Amino acid sequence: MHDETIALHGGYEPGSTRAVAVPIYQTVAHDFVDAAHAGAVFDLEQPGFHYNRINNPTNAVLEHRLAALEHGRAALSVASGAAAVSYSVLNVAAAGANLVTTPQLYGATYTYFAHVLPSFGIEARFAADDRAESIAELVDGRTCAVFCESVGNPAGNVVDLEAVAEVAHAGGVPLVVDNTVATPLMLKPVDHGADVVVHSLTKFVGGHGTTVAGAIVDAGRFGWAEHPERFPMFDRPEPAFHGVRFAADFPEAPYAVRARSICLRNTGATLAPFSAFLVLQGLETLAVRLERHEANARSVAEWLAADPRVAWVGYCGFPDHPSHELARRYLGGRAPSIVTFGPKGGYDAAIRFFDRVRLFKRLVNLGDAKSLVAHPASTTHRQLRPEDHARAGVTPDMIRLSVGLEHVDDLVADLDAALSR
Repeated sequence: MHDETIALHGGYEPGSTRAVAVPIYQTVAHDFVDAAHAGAVFDLEQPGFHYNRINNPTNAVLEHRLAALEHGRAALSVASGAAAVSYSVLNVAAAGANLVTTPQLYGATYTYFAHVLPSFGIEARFAADDRAESIAELVDGRTCAVFCESVGNPAGNVVDLEAVAEVAHAGGVPLVVDNTVATPLMLKPVDHGADVVVHSLTKFVGGHGTTVAGAIVDAGRFGWAEHPERFPMFDRPEPAFHGVRFAADFPEAPYAVRARSICLRNTGATLAPFSAFLVLQGLETLAVRLERHEANARSVAEWLAADPRVAWVGYCGFPDHPSHELARRYLGGRAPSIVTFGPKGGYDAAIRFFDRVRLFKRLVNLGDAKSLVAHPASTTHRQLRPEDHARAGVTPDMIRLSVGLEHVDDLVADLDAALSR
């Protein structure tokens, strides 16, 4: 099936009720058949729903649908994009390991890597930029993964995934890609060498600013058993499950199974079934929403680029953007609806503009049906040092627009008024 069809029908077979919409299984637990059945489920010998901190039938539909869209083997839904990022690393890292990452990251991800992971004994190594050669300089025998955002937020850079995947695999580690901005309908990182894909479903997939959610997708092809010393958690018997060896016993998707059994089960960032239902509603319309998002964003970017009150515009759909050729290669010539710009007058002008918009909502979210505006230096990246701002692609005057579905003339009128006042 094509993506648009999978987004509507993937992973769901109506039961005896013949319900067309995916039911909300608002229950804490599921009844076991007998003691033998309970034991087999708890030992991971038999699949099944048992306690909703770990799995749920509504969430399972969302997971199957996302895995299909991302060309992965299995997926795990979690309570937020931040939880997805955290689990994606903790699933492969232990004290003494290091994570190599590009610097162009969402502010909360940057902060988590720079300041929280070290408290677990895990070093975050930030490359000088997003080039494969810069990443290769930092990979060593203690590296557990390479991490990047396919399209950086808010930098708008597009990563050369195939080159970065080659570097990661040459170093014997998986490539983990945050695909939130691009979505699987614009880019499938697995097709370009990614081993794990993470999402903040709060953004474009949910699409309506109502639901916080995240997901991890396992491509199911990294050779964990080929690196037993680097990834003993996949090769050695797991004492919590009577000696299960994830790589050997779950060869199709050992990463997803371990993330559910160890990370989610023991730390509990569980996505509520009703939240999964709401995300499914958003996913059903993602394809048509993206068309309007992209068309509006291009019109807004072109208007800003022609306005003498604007110093610069960052939009990878423009030929002069540093990532334009990579966008043509990986995004099929499409461009996400994230537009950045700097009004003439620097930081003070940016703050004045931010304070004066009326239609654009002042939020740090993105991918909403409504148009949103953020000033990253004073919000999402506020905790970063000036030198970290530069590496992350954040300038003091940067305004980030997440262009929504309104009539584009109304959006332009709001921007014009905010620049004029």
